Amino acid sequence: MGLDISIDAIVANWRSLAARAPGARAGAVLKADAYGLGADRVAPALHAAGARDFFVALPSEGRAIRPLLPGDARILVLSGPLPGDADMAGLIPVLNSAEQFFRDRVTRRKGAFAIQLDTGMNRLGMERAEWAAVRSEALAAVTGDGTGPALVLSHLANADEPDHPSNAAQLAEFRAMTDGVTAPRSLSATGGILLGPDYHFDVTRPGIGLYGGAPFADARPVVSLDLPVIQTRAVRAGEGVGYGYAWTAPRDCRIATVAAGYADGILRALSGSELSLWAGDRACPVVGRVSMDLLTVDVTELPDMPDALSLLNERQRVDDVARLAGTIGYEILASLGTRYPRNWS
Repeated sequence: MGLDISIDAIVANWRSLAARAPGARAGAVLKADAYGLGADRVAPALHAAGARDFFVALPSEGRAIRPLLPGDARILVLSGPLPGDADMAGLIPVLNSAEQFFRDRVTRRKGAFAIQLDTGMNRLGMERAEWAAVRSEALAAVTGDGTGPALVLSHLANADEPDHPSNAAQLAEFRAMTDGVTAPRSLSATGGILLGPDYHFDVTRPGIGLYGGAPFADARPVVSLDLPVIQTRAVRAGEGVGYGYAWTAPRDCRIATVAAGYADGILRALSGSELSLWAGDRACPVVGRVSMDLLTVDVTELPDMPDALSLLNERQRVDDVARLAGTIGYEILASLGTRYPRNWS
């Protein structure tokens, strides 16, 4: 009972995405504790499978996994060195601005670094004019790992929409900004890998696809989640259930109270949706409001009451739950609370 995480499925998904970009080296994104699934378990397994480039958001995330990986693993910190956080030992900062670049060159001198370019997303990275101002110095910088940046990268804003015109526009801008660059280049996360070889360059950065999420439709499911039933009760027609009596029983029914709520990543936005919990192949509607620690579920049609009901499974995957909440699978995975017992296999 709890959150079951298949490391074998994560590795299989990494291999599948790597095979779709055979001319590139496949990395792995481990932000937010591997999207909430345990970077300390995921990182060594992916290294054993052949991954050597690992991407995290913050220096603290990189420091957490550095001792778990051999010296040939590169850990790139996408936010770069944050103010007041100068400890980048064993990490490669991704420098997103001229200010970060010059500060890093002063504080670390010959430490390895990467460069991020903004090709149109307007989030992180140097725009064309800023890049032009530092390009010569950046490409000529002498580091402990050689000369110049370890990687030059950018990020696609709409890769999960293959026909979006910004994909081709960002590809053209990335080519223009990196023309003549001999350092390895990277443009594609999961969605970019699926766009095809024009987007692959030298290194890919699969993230959500590793963990079973869209847009990688062929991903093996990675997580299943069973929630314990605390109590069942008979509710008569016309009686309300939960806060605000947001649901009123249309008939005499049986209601199960389950130990999970929005404190555990089951978003309050799922209240009143078509979300179900599952008992084998039977769907049981969630009724009433999602509260902090509890869900109420209509189990009238079950012949027997199991000890637990399933939220995530083969029939209802993370993106199915996300659609009902009006969000994306990333948020569902990253929100799964720490109170679930986690079981890795």
